[in-house]
Amino acid sequence: MTVKELANNINAKILAGNNGVENEVTCGYCGDLLSWVMGRAKESSAWVTVMGNVNAVAVAVLADISCIVLAENSTLDEDAKIKADEHDIPILRTDIPQYELCVAIEKLLK
Repeated sequence: MTVKELANNINAKILAGNNGVENEVTCGYCGDLLSWVMGRAKESSAWVTVMGNVNAVAVAVLADISCIVLAENSTLDEDAKIKADEHDIPILRTDIPQYELCVAIEKLLK
């Protein structure tokens, strides 16, 4: 599944990283502790978080994450948007709570 397909299926808005919307999503990961995510998220993950800052984008780049999905209408910092656009890391936003969002992504990927 591509990031664009994921966004459409969860009714998420693409806030940044439009050049990466064809990235493949093979799994999901949920977490807000950046060092934990960096060491455990698998390559090509859709990362569900509430962290919309530049450090989250850096983690996504280092871990080869396909996209960041901001749950619960979390905000995206302007600096993070700029970095996401520079590195083609799509950032999506939805109002779905984290747990429900993870369940929905898992169902879509099965």
